[in-house]
Amino acid sequence: MDLDRALSISAAGMAAQSTRLRVVAENIANRDSTGQSPGADPYRRKTVTFANRLDRNLGAETLRVSRIGRDQRDFPERFDPGHPAADARGYVKTPNVDSLVENMDMREANRSYSANLAVLETTRGMLLRAIETLR
Repeated sequence: MDLDRALSISAAGMAAQSTRLRVVAENIANRDSTGQSPGADPYRRKTVTFANRLDRNLGAETLRVSRIGRDQRDFPERFDPGHPAADARGYVKTPNVDSLVENMDMREANRSYSANLAVLETTRGMLLRAIETLR
């Protein structure tokens, strides 16, 4: 049934965006986490990669998280010679998390989640009307 397919596709999209929101929240929570010893690496930003997957039972492609990786960009440094993680020059490596990027990712994931939820609710309403018609 096509309505079942729509429900499953929307649910898969919501699950993928939920994972993305969780990763963004983790990045934001750790944006100030530095290393504990001189020269130690701080928190490294996580990234989410999506892929389409053919669901043979549905006969349709659904979205899924294919990988949660690490952002390999360099760590910014800040001068703080009193910090326990400061190197010999007095610089501390800081996480490669950009709050602006994380907020934009969060908004995009939220909008995608909401769009999938709207499809789910519309499909549910169609199913309920079909059931009422059959009574």
